[in-house]
Amino acid sequence: MSSFLNSDLWTVLLIINYVVAITAVITVILKNLNPTKTLSYIIVLVFFPFLGILIYYLFGQEYRKNKIFNRKQVLNQSTVKMIHEELELDGKSIRKVDDYLNNKVKLVKLLYNNKNSPLTLCNELKLFKNGDEKFKDLLEDLKQAKHHIHLEYYIVEDGKIGTQLLDIICKKANEGVQVRLTYDDVGSKLSNKMKRQLQASGVEHYPFMPVVFSKFTGKMNYRNHRKIAVIDGKTAYVGGINVADEYVNEYNDNFWRDTHLRLVGEAVKSLQVNFFTTWHFVSNTNLKIDKSYFPEVTCKNSVAVQIAASGPDTDWANIMEAIFTAITTAEDYVYITTPYFVPNDQIITALQVASKSGVDIKLIIPKKSDSWVVKHATNSYLERLFDADIQVYRYNKGFIHSKTIVVDDIFSTVGTSNMDYRSFNINFEVNAFIYDIDTSKVLKQHFLDDLEVCEKVDPTQWSERSKFEKVKESYCRLWSPLI
Repeated sequence: MSSFLNSDLWTVLLIINYVVAITAVITVILKNLNPTKTLSYIIVLVFFPFLGILIYYLFGQEYRKNKIFNRKQVLNQSTVKMIHEELELDGKSIRKVDDYLNNKVKLVKLLYNNKNSPLTLCNELKLFKNGDEKFKDLLEDLKQAKHHIHLEYYIVEDGKIGTQLLDIICKKANEGVQVRLTYDDVGSKLSNKMKRQLQASGVEHYPFMPVVFSKFTGKMNYRNHRKIAVIDGKTAYVGGINVADEYVNEYNDNFWRDTHLRLVGEAVKSLQVNFFTTWHFVSNTNLKIDKSYFPEVTCKNSVAVQIAASGPDTDWANIMEAIFTAITTAEDYVYITTPYFVPNDQIITALQVASKSGVDIKLIIPKKSDSWVVKHATNSYLERLFDADIQVYRYNKGFIHSKTIVVDDIFSTVGTSNMDYRSFNINFEVNAFIYDIDTSKVLKQHFLDDLEVCEKVDPTQWSERSKFEKVKESYCRLWSPLI
């Protein structure tokens, strides 16, 4: 009798599962998503009872038009409009550098039209190759803050480096400096003790999209993957380095290679705007925005920079489209470093066409990944690159987390966006797009230096890898639109 009831219950549960799954399948089809992504969801829903529904619930919800992100988009538009009117930021500077940028002006106009990202000309830049370098400067800049400190990070942990940073901002808040911190609730691990210290010191802090049981939701969608620091509206930081000990080699047994950028000049205003749009969303408050947050700046150098942000609150995949345009307009070379290479068809096609047109395409990825699924999903794309004579290198020294692209000694980008579906379509990202010969040459040299500790993947040997490896790659690739 008991076994009969159990069998009966199992049948009922299966029926309920497939009623829900079929409803979800119809919903996915009607969304007119990318066919590959649609098929991935259908396979998961049909062939993985219960688990498929859970995965769809966690990863398959389309929030780009959801009311929560519609609200953020409205906040973004009103905030950006107000600030741009106040500061008179517009597209005039684009015309000033038409001749200098040559065909890269298409990229400038694309970003400006997509997200109203002004091209700023008065900037000084400093590149950091690792977290040790970044935090040496960042902590000193924080100590010198006079008016405000704005921090927006995917990961903030109160380990060794996190405690140093958080202690400084607490001290500055006690001195009367306005300090605001927003951190992603899934990526970050702030102890209750540290939260109480921040609160007691007067540091305003909010998690981005709080979740329940964050330890078990590390792959949930729509996370704030940005890393932004703005100090007194004059100095800003952006790049791949979070506030955690694993990013600092002094505190880490495994070598971590990363890239970050310090900016002084007009581009700081764009990063400030991005911080304000996020702050309005997480705090549900409207700060009085005045010129104390956007002071007049002077600089010794004239480096052209555009700040581009993307996320589910935008109608366009701004960063992906900019990378696509940079690749398709390349004439000499494209050098890409990324920890996660799970590209969409547009980027793959752009790379193939550029390479077959005579452009030198080189890609650096980690040899050892921090994700088994991503590693094998990445490997599944390599043969398509080899078919177009694209050179692939795997970093051997440790883990490479840099997210950089250099094109033709004239264009480069440093930011938070990986070369994958998640960064292009799901998470909130921000990149600095730089139109400068000197900066491009420095990043190019960094790339060439990294090649010295890489192994080049031989296409012939790669094609002879075991069938078991190919099966793992094919399996993981099914998940590539979801991971």
